[in-house]
Amino acid sequence: MLDGVLVVDKPAGPTSHDVVDHVRRSLGLRRVGHTGTLDPFATGVLPVCLGKATRLARFLAAGEKTYRATARLGFATTTDDLTGTPLTAPRAVSVDRAAVEVAARSLVGEQLQVPPAYSAKRSGGERLYDLARRGLAAPRPPVPVVVYAFDVLRVAGDDVEIEVRCAAGTYVRALARDLGERLGTGAHLVALRRLASGTFGEAAVVSWDDVPVRGREALVPMADLLTELPAVTVTEEGQRALRHGRDLASALLVGGFPSASGPWWRVLDASGALLALASPRGTETAGELRVDPILHPDIVLLETAG
Repeated sequence: MLDGVLVVDKPAGPTSHDVVDHVRRSLGLRRVGHTGTLDPFATGVLPVCLGKATRLARFLAAGEKTYRATARLGFATTTDDLTGTPLTAPRAVSVDRAAVEVAARSLVGEQLQVPPAYSAKRSGGERLYDLARRGLAAPRPPVPVVVYAFDVLRVAGDDVEIEVRCAAGTYVRALARDLGERLGTGAHLVALRRLASGTFGEAAVVSWDDVPVRGREALVPMADLLTELPAVTVTEEGQRALRHGRDLASALLVGGFPSASGPWWRVLDASGALLALASPRGTETAGELRVDPILHPDIVLLETAG
């Protein structure tokens, strides 16, 4: 069994699910899953979880993302990208780079974003893309997103090359659409490459063709995952407690409960192996009674007892 993350450089064309199937077949594995969909036309960093790492997928997917993209001005489309139908007749436009930069800066920060009509968001229990393919219009309530940086790299005719750093759940297609609305030209995305997903960047990628050859050696091991989270080391008795799903009191931690804070903690053994993810529980005081903090194991990667 292989446990860890393989960072695949997704080519244009295959879906993210196709990448998962390719890894599964190439390495002869069953437990495989990705950490965040890339559109078929998009390329770049797609972390693929293997074995026990599949249980950490939602945590790995929550990291911020960095993209390089090209938005084409002149018209919007039904999908907010090049695969959709134009919503208006295409027209040539000429915009000043300074105006583009002003519009881009207006899209930085916390905001409410209307998701694309063709997206995985749900309306009435159904995916928006399923409704759109049946020709059904569905309400698309705006969702909170965060854009940390929106840089204009180049303006060449109708094309604007951009680099975006954003929180998980942000649609770069929608940012291209909104950029066009602010410029009064309309816009849609024609190229998209993910440069980073959480702590995984282009330096770690394996190409589609190299997965069968280099997939095992390029695996990011479990001990190197989620290293941005605080960590504690458990005693042997603490490991036994984990196997039985019990909470970890301070006495079961090497050096006791540390002063660092965070909603999730990595639980390690003395060798540095990742045993579990846990959340701190407890309060400073409850009336006159002091309640010592504990760590509650939410995801146990050890073999559990029974």
